[in-house]
Amino acid sequence: MSIFRRLGLLSSKSTPSSLRSFSCSSLAAMTFILPSGATVPVPGFGTGTKWYKSGDPSIDRKVVDAVVSGLKVGYRHIDGAEVYGTEAEIGLAIKESGIPRDQIFVTGKILPKIANPRAAFEETLKLMQLDYLDLYLIHSPFFDEKSHGISIEKAWEILSELKGEGKIRDIGVSNFSVADLERLKDAKEKVAVNQIEFNPYLQNQTPGIVDYCQKNGIILEAYTPLGPLVPAAKGGPLDPVVNKLATKYGRDAGQIILKWVIQRGIIPITTSAKIERQKTNLDLDDFTLTSEEVKEIDEAGSKKHFRLYWADKYIP
Repeated sequence: MSIFRRLGLLSSKSTPSSLRSFSCSSLAAMTFILPSGATVPVPGFGTGTKWYKSGDPSIDRKVVDAVVSGLKVGYRHIDGAEVYGTEAEIGLAIKESGIPRDQIFVTGKILPKIANPRAAFEETLKLMQLDYLDLYLIHSPFFDEKSHGISIEKAWEILSELKGEGKIRDIGVSNFSVADLERLKDAKEKVAVNQIEFNPYLQNQTPGIVDYCQKNGIILEAYTPLGPLVPAAKGGPLDPVVNKLATKYGRDAGQIILKWVIQRGIIPITTSAKIERQKTNLDLDDFTLTSEEVKEIDEAGSKKHFRLYWADKYIP
């Protein structure tokens, strides 16, 4: 019997092949292993959505302070992106935290400056005051030669070159569908990660994407994993299930959902400015949902559809 089955990490009948990259020996620390051999601390601390800056070049101290406090309470995975406008804040926070760079896993994403990936990447490094990134993602597949002067395949080729030069440890994508990933299946450098919107009310951002990634060894990351807890989503079929489990385990609803995401073999990315919430979101490693409970959340969540992002690009 699979260790994931014994630990209640799966609700399906087959073990997704991507879980071969999950570090069983580090289960308590909740880390995943990338193709480079680097570990990805779980959960990740996001610097977008809540912190998004629309073209404002000034430093937002609220972002810096939130990332610093996140690092000090124990986060070791910071998720950034060019479009968020918070890359400089990430760099300052890392310096102010006093935590050695090699103990922090840093992700960057490219878009909208996809036309020149090398220049965009170098700008990201400069803003973050870093020499390398642990993970660099193409933020979405919604560009082409006509609109942006570059294809997905060519952009991937340049990211692969940067990886070969040692400037990036692993490369991946975000918001890619099965069809998008198929375009890269024969590339020399394989896709390490696909970061998608994922939560109990959106268990497949696009048709079949979770199964495809897990069968093909692509690690999934989830943004907005706590989507069911936003006001617009509350009052749905998931609430009584999560509340029941929260009572059983002495946890809150957010912890139950984050644990469910992890036990689905996916890395959650979440954020908060509140230190107590930051601590709570990290406090996930001393309880485990049973396989039946994971399935119960699966089934309750499947009764409602709720999407926060890219609604104009994807059909429900």
